[in-house]
Amino acid sequence: MLLKSLNATFIAALVALSFSAFAGANDPLFINLSTDELHRSSMAINFGKHHSANGHPLTIFLNDKAVMLGVKAGAAKFADQQQALSELISSGTLVIMCPMCLKQAGFTEAELISGVKLGGPKITGDALFKDGTKTMSWQ
Repeated sequence: MLLKSLNATFIAALVALSFSAFAGANDPLFINLSTDELHRSSMAINFGKHHSANGHPLTIFLNDKAVMLGVKAGAAKFADQQQALSELISSGTLVIMCPMCLKQAGFTEAELISGVKLGGPKITGDALFKDGTKTMSWQ
């Protein structure tokens, strides 16, 4: 029984070490944020904020319902999220707005909060396909 337990511990340690070998200390993080739910959107932004502070270049892609987090019309309901996004942008985070989602929601580029960039194949692709990029999605 003890031998089985030691074998299982050894295998678990090897698996953990092998996964950590693939994660770089400064790998970029791309967060796909598609929710306008207050708690979920705050979780996504704060998750990114912590990893950005630890040296991971951060991109947040606002799409679907998350459009409201990046437009001036969302200022009242999403004040905390917009403040956090503004702070992240000031520290070098790239926040990209999905252009099709923005249009579908009835907004234009002129209505984006300061610092949010309108996406497109180049700007979004450059962030998403950068070597070593890890992606997460909040819905």
